[in-house]
Amino acid sequence: MTRLQTRTAAQARAGVMSAAERFGVMERPELKYTPAVARETAHLYERVRQHIPEIEWPVYAPYVHAINRIKKERGAAILAHNYQTPDIFHCVADIVGDSLQLAREATLVDAEIIVQCGVHFMAETSKLLNPEKTVLIPDVKAGCSLSESITGADVRLLRERYPGVPVVTYVNTSAEVKAETDICCTSSNAVAVCESFASDTVLCIPDEYLAMNVAKQTKKKILTWKGHCEVHERFTADELLAYKEADPTIEIIGHPECHPDVIAVCDYSGSTAGMINYVKDTRPARVLLVTECSMASNVQSEVEGVDFIKPCNLCPHMKRITLPKILDSLLGMTEEVLVDPAIAGRARLAVERMINLKN
Repeated sequence: MTRLQTRTAAQARAGVMSAAERFGVMERPELKYTPAVARETAHLYERVRQHIPEIEWPVYAPYVHAINRIKKERGAAILAHNYQTPDIFHCVADIVGDSLQLAREATLVDAEIIVQCGVHFMAETSKLLNPEKTVLIPDVKAGCSLSESITGADVRLLRERYPGVPVVTYVNTSAEVKAETDICCTSSNAVAVCESFASDTVLCIPDEYLAMNVAKQTKKKILTWKGHCEVHERFTADELLAYKEADPTIEIIGHPECHPDVIAVCDYSGSTAGMINYVKDTRPARVLLVTECSMASNVQSEVEGVDFIKPCNLCPHMKRITLPKILDSLLGMTEEVLVDPAIAGRARLAVERMINLKN
């Protein structure tokens, strides 16, 4: 299992300053739902009204108010993945999107501190592309079953087994794994990345289902690894067919991390961004997003007249990120994400090759 690297005891002994030492620790504010807090967060509640009962908002609002104030004082930007809960996604985030979009946007944001509300590979990718910035993750235990399915040593063994075969690695992997690859890909450009090589055989790792779906769209021989996202692998074709049988008007939109049998049942398949754009552009009367269910809640807040059916598969790792943990991260400047310099350059190159690839 790969581990996220944060500041170590050895670095502390060597005199490497922590983020808390560089920026200082702030005192915890009083978290009360006062009339002032109610007024200053009222416009944010309107964004999440359909997901958070009004009676519960007094619990959320003090954290939302404090986080938005303190991030300005810190000069920090909060990045939130589409799988974050609506209170984070709509009320405290400065930049939202899928994992690659967040990393790319972070290179453009005018902030010295980035708080990554996602899982560890996303925080590492943000650090790779923003080596001079301070990157924090509110819960260092926010992992990923797919990312942890493969290690750098596994990739080296694959290269020995398939000499000369290009290695395309999903961006949903650790920096250690990215450092052993030729180029990264996302779910939206995986086919184009695989076809960018002259070789008739390509290793597309570690997501087995993504690779299987890519194989259906290219003449190249696609080799893969048995890694899976624990959210997407739980969906079944029979489950979706039951929804269709109950209501044939439902449009089913699937993520390519699902099994090909699931994708075959879908009316549309695409990346996280592709799924969102499809809903916004076509405005189906009823839609079922075959992905993490907080994403459906977040999209629902941005479109009107669309009825979302939610077969709710939650990501337990994404849900480790909460408003209280974000506040603690900003106050104490924890946990700081670091990438071993021995692998950072090679890992960054793999990501930059993907970004710079002309499709």
